[in-house]
Amino acid sequence: MTGLKNVAVIDIGKTNVKLVMVDLQTMAEICVITRPNKVLPGPPWPHFDVDGHWTFLLSGLKNFHQRFGVEAISITTHAACVVLLDYQGQLAAPILDYEHDELDVDADEYNAMRPPFSETGSPRLAGGLNIGAQLHWQFKKDSKLLSRVKSIVTYPQYWAHRLTGVAAVDVTSIGCHTDLWNPTAGKFSTLVNRLGIGSKMAEVRRPDDVLGPILPEIAVRTGLPANTQVVCGIHDSNASLLPHIISKSAPFSVVSTGTWVIAMAIGGAKTQLDSKGENFINVNAFGDPVPSSRFMGGREFELIQRGAQPCADESDMQAVLEENIMLFPAVETSSGPYKGREMNWEPSEPEFASGTREVCLSFYLALMTAKCLQNIGSKGSIVIEGPFARNYFYRLMLEAVTGERILSSASATGTSIGAAMLLQRYPAQMFDRQPQKENTPMLDVLKAYATRWKSHVECENKV
Repeated sequence: MTGLKNVAVIDIGKTNVKLVMVDLQTMAEICVITRPNKVLPGPPWPHFDVDGHWTFLLSGLKNFHQRFGVEAISITTHAACVVLLDYQGQLAAPILDYEHDELDVDADEYNAMRPPFSETGSPRLAGGLNIGAQLHWQFKKDSKLLSRVKSIVTYPQYWAHRLTGVAAVDVTSIGCHTDLWNPTAGKFSTLVNRLGIGSKMAEVRRPDDVLGPILPEIAVRTGLPANTQVVCGIHDSNASLLPHIISKSAPFSVVSTGTWVIAMAIGGAKTQLDSKGENFINVNAFGDPVPSSRFMGGREFELIQRGAQPCADESDMQAVLEENIMLFPAVETSSGPYKGREMNWEPSEPEFASGTREVCLSFYLALMTAKCLQNIGSKGSIVIEGPFARNYFYRLMLEAVTGERILSSASATGTSIGAAMLLQRYPAQMFDRQPQKENTPMLDVLKAYATRWKSHVECENKV
């Protein structure tokens, strides 16, 4: 589709649900509205408040169309989410929250049946972060569920289905540590038949495939034209990655930040991914494998800051460096390169809501990011997408420890521009808002701090 200007992007993150108005001609977000991504307790299990989201999204689409004129709709969502549709096109069961505690209980049967890392590029992750584990658990929990299911779709396509009535799966969502995809062969893994769902998986489509116009009832409720087109949709980290794949030459890496911090290397050094860590093979919008690694950095930021507003300045950074105040992994113990460890502060925990606490946390997040980048063979410039792109102290430490040029995306959400670009397969205007390399003060001091932090962490590895 060409000649479009105003694209509405549905952006479902694990923490927040967003509707974003994107001007494709300027590659700018001109309006963003949000609501919390509330998890409902059940029965039958903790699940997402999709009806609340739907009301919010339809109201937002109506408002956006009145203000700007919505010409098309794109969708991006977090991964590790699968939707079971019944024969009437409704939910066969509530959409399971992948963080549900029971998913880790008695998982031996699933672990025995899941394919090896060499087939899927997908490590065994906590809870339901492997979609295969979710499905296995749900089918055991409800023995009649599988018979009620007509179609299995991934999360962006659930919203596309509600808009168009067309069931689909996109390659980036099914290829993101689901255990259900073979990224090298570009087809479903052997687990699909082991779970007995081969005939129920919706068709795998490109993220930029147009699934169709909106349903007549959607046009009535929102005021959008009946011919408003909806694209298939894309996994959020791959939405962040897409503009850079199109506009940059390898090697480079993209760090998508939000609840999850996900590092993705394009054209990096050949490296053997460690299947025991949070390293995995992503699949980009063109179906190509992408070495990736991640940790729950946004969640960790929230746990430490507890809502405290940014207040740090250069003097706080100076104090952290002079006194060697450090935060060691892991704040969120179930994920990341150091999962299973308990966090600790040295020499002592900074006061809550202090500038030193904020700087120390920012340094910790940068050092965790650097470890993820190292694990995937990152080379070349590093683009930061999402909220961490605005964190000055995070950027300084990441540049010091990697020695690479750090570029901060101008995007407020880190995903919506890429999702909107699905509506232009060959965009005429690429990203050109690339700031210059940081003028990093105290480079040697920052490097020394990073060396001490890494030495401490590695010593703990050997214990």
